[in-house]
Amino acid sequence: MKSILHRKDKLIITTLDVIDEIGIMNLSTREIAAREGVSEATLFRHYKNKNDLLMSVLEYFTQFDNDLYQTTLLKNLSPLDSIKFLINTLAEFYENYPAITVLTQLTDTLRYEPELEDKVRSIISLRSQFLEKMIEEAKKRNEIKNDIDTENIADIISGAFREICLKWRLNRDFSLKERITSSLDAILISFGL
Repeated sequence: MKSILHRKDKLIITTLDVIDEIGIMNLSTREIAAREGVSEATLFRHYKNKNDLLMSVLEYFTQFDNDLYQTTLLKNLSPLDSIKFLINTLAEFYENYPAITVLTQLTDTLRYEPELEDKVRSIISLRSQFLEKMIEEAKKRNEIKNDIDTENIADIISGAFREICLKWRLNRDFSLKERITSSLDAILISFGL
């Protein structure tokens, strides 16, 4: 896959792979450049510093989310089916590209970097807003009980997703998509599906 990608895209994917393998604390531009077989100077022609590269990683994450939100809306599904489609598609993507699951855990660490803080907040906010919009629509259609706080439901869905991703990252002894799908079904059933 990497051979057909542009250099900047390759660097983003390699950055995710490095973080996945050795952690954010050990991430260095030297390691990324070495894995790509280029000099650090080449890397710095594309990104001015490590935080600029991390911003591009976050942008990559955001673009996938935005495309998925648009695809979900274009499908004209019911609100509950939209939630299921969104979460199941994310789970399938993450299961097929395990390194990206590192981003579900990194957002808290990266928010302490002043250059990245706003982007991290935006990623979390946009995902919450989309879920909350679908939950509100489901309430209007009486698919979800009206007496339960929308933000709480969105937080429970997002929190379960992150927790399951973390467990899967640690062990990978179960299907990420199956676990997330069954957990989402349990959550939605408990709220009146």
